[in-house]
Amino acid sequence: MDSVATAWLLVLLVGVAAGVVSGIVGTGSSMMLMPVLVIFFGPQQAVPIMAIGAVMGNLGKVLAWRREIDWRVCAAYCSTAVPGAALGVRTLLALPVHAVDLVLGAFFIGMVPARRWLARRDFRFSLLHLALIGGPVGFLTGIVVSTGPITVPVFTSYGLERGAFLATEAAASLAVYVSKITAFKEFGALPADVVAKGLIAGVALMSGSFFARSVVLRMQPATFRLLVDGLMVSSGLSLLWAAAR
Repeated sequence: MDSVATAWLLVLLVGVAAGVVSGIVGTGSSMMLMPVLVIFFGPQQAVPIMAIGAVMGNLGKVLAWRREIDWRVCAAYCSTAVPGAALGVRTLLALPVHAVDLVLGAFFIGMVPARRWLARRDFRFSLLHLALIGGPVGFLTGIVVSTGPITVPVFTSYGLERGAFLATEAAASLAVYVSKITAFKEFGALPADVVAKGLIAGVALMSGSFFARSVVLRMQPATFRLLVDGLMVSSGLSLLWAAAR
């Protein structure tokens, strides 16, 4: 098997697994798949590829849980997160290649203590809080691919759980990633080959999302927290290693 075929086989296998994990815990697909994309395609191609894939992966979750979406929450968050993501993309395209790797890796690792800090304080957010948080989180999403580790406590702190959380977070993320893709296109960073690669990765993520639905209600909270932390640390270390090569 040649190197190109091997690369795509790995992308598809990791993509399906990432879709399953994301479909269960609400995040993790970018953290699992992004290091593979960076290694094979480089960070500046990997980000728009992952953005397209994330649209399809979140669409899969929206379709699986569409009856439980809280549209008021989604609208409040997206009102600022969508323009924030477009601004983040512009910032990303101005960064050196190795700086992107370093930012991605450090961000994922840094989110482990940050997520635990938020969880310990048991905040109850309002729609206004979601709108205020959406802008900076959307901006970060434009730069670092995924802020799922932040949006998990944000949406659950509003009171959303299980299916309602998965559906609403996916619908909001879908809008944010569409904004990212539009910005990439406007800035000339979305050639046809990147679109094709993103669609292939997206098919794998979407299929994994549907596989996950049957097990989503069985996961214990402690298992969820450990899985998210493990994903952030392993993906962060992988990207830091790629930056140091």
